[in-house]
Amino acid sequence: MHNAFDKITEAVKKWDGKGNVEIQSLKQAGSNRQYFRLTKGPASYILTYNPANIPENNAFVSFTKHFTDQGLSVPSIEFVDPQQQFYVQSDLGDLSLFDIMQKEGFSENVKSLFQKTCRSLAQLQIVGGKNIDYNNCIATRSFDKQAIYSDLLYFLYYFVRALDLPYDKNLLLNDFEMLSSYLMQEENQFFMHRDCQSRNVMIKDEKIWFIDYQGGMQGALQYDIASLLWQARAQMPYEWRDELVNYYFDHANELLEGTLRKQDFMANYDGFVLIRMLQTLGAYGFRGLFERKPHFIASIPFALNNLKWFLENKHLPIRLPALQKVLNAIVADEVLEKFATVVAGPDCKLTVHINSFSYRKGIPEDQFGNGGGYVFDCRGILNPGRLDEYKTLTGRDKPVQEFLMHKTNMSSFLQHVFGMIDISIEDYIKRSFEGLTISFGCTGGQHRSVFAADKLAEHLRDKYKVNTVVRHIEQESKNWINEPY
Repeated sequence: MHNAFDKITEAVKKWDGKGNVEIQSLKQAGSNRQYFRLTKGPASYILTYNPANIPENNAFVSFTKHFTDQGLSVPSIEFVDPQQQFYVQSDLGDLSLFDIMQKEGFSENVKSLFQKTCRSLAQLQIVGGKNIDYNNCIATRSFDKQAIYSDLLYFLYYFVRALDLPYDKNLLLNDFEMLSSYLMQEENQFFMHRDCQSRNVMIKDEKIWFIDYQGGMQGALQYDIASLLWQARAQMPYEWRDELVNYYFDHANELLEGTLRKQDFMANYDGFVLIRMLQTLGAYGFRGLFERKPHFIASIPFALNNLKWFLENKHLPIRLPALQKVLNAIVADEVLEKFATVVAGPDCKLTVHINSFSYRKGIPEDQFGNGGGYVFDCRGILNPGRLDEYKTLTGRDKPVQEFLMHKTNMSSFLQHVFGMIDISIEDYIKRSFEGLTISFGCTGGQHRSVFAADKLAEHLRDKYKVNTVVRHIEQESKNWINEPY
């Protein structure tokens, strides 16, 4: 992973021919794919680097070229690496439907954008599904009975077992078999995005654009609209979900010249909602409870609340007593309480003071007189200050940040730091503590410690909404003292 940035730099030089492309790494999502923004004069592109999964790259490129030929709202492919380790696509910007929803709430504009998304989704599935080559699918060509059953096993192994809940294996597997068979009654001849959620819907030039459909396959219409409207993190009003699924049905039925039967479509829709929710819990269990990725752990309460409402207000499509028992157990109060997210409210007294410092001048004193807090030594991370091009820069300069993220173990270091700090933050918020000091030291207090301090402040702000003050002690002469983050 440390050599990825060097490989990308060399590859981009060959693609550009002149080597005058600016490369900026983008935030990594749940997968192992790495994203980079390439800026070339006034134009910009997105490079996806994924050397460990060539079939996934091939799937995205193949599907995209087909959708582009059909005039659908997807990025264009600009370049494909001869070794197929990466590809370059048009840049759709950074604004997703989820971002707008987070900013505006459930406004009329947001509802209008969801309606546009429903129309575009139906076109992607129905128009895009015609004459598409499914030979490049990365797992299976279609969302058939076996694929549905596999999603249910994913939920069982990575979520139910992780909670150590009692269940009768044989009876539960029988219910999985029955639910899989039931959902296979639905016609599955359309393209299925497989991860159609508001984070994967980009808004540019007031148009809807779909991304991240490399896991696509042939399947039923209901799965993707269920994914979109029941996205756990979105927490869409339930009346919107009913209104928008009807809106979607009308447009899809128009594209299919009135051949859909609404009663059958809606009856099976609830079954696909359930499957999608269980698959999501399986993914959160794997990424969160097993891989310990904080974002996925924090998402579990949203998914459980989704499921709880569904069980109280909808009906399972067929009688599934063993599955029903397990589902009731995972939305019980004690489980919901276990995963409840702690967030600093308006009355929270806690302020986290985060320092960067130089070990040459000693560890900063505790400000609260209790001798507590954390001190992390960043000197085990490769020092960019040893290289001439970084000596006059700091951990807030983009070249240094790229170096630390792609050529050192800083990402792994911070993941462990966050895990330890989170325990104290949650406890301190609950107990109304007023202060916590966390310090990062390196040789000169200029590169590694500055970067780590800022990253921790960003993490705490995003996850806990806690008041955070950053002080870069060695940079005080540059007016960086006591800066609110």
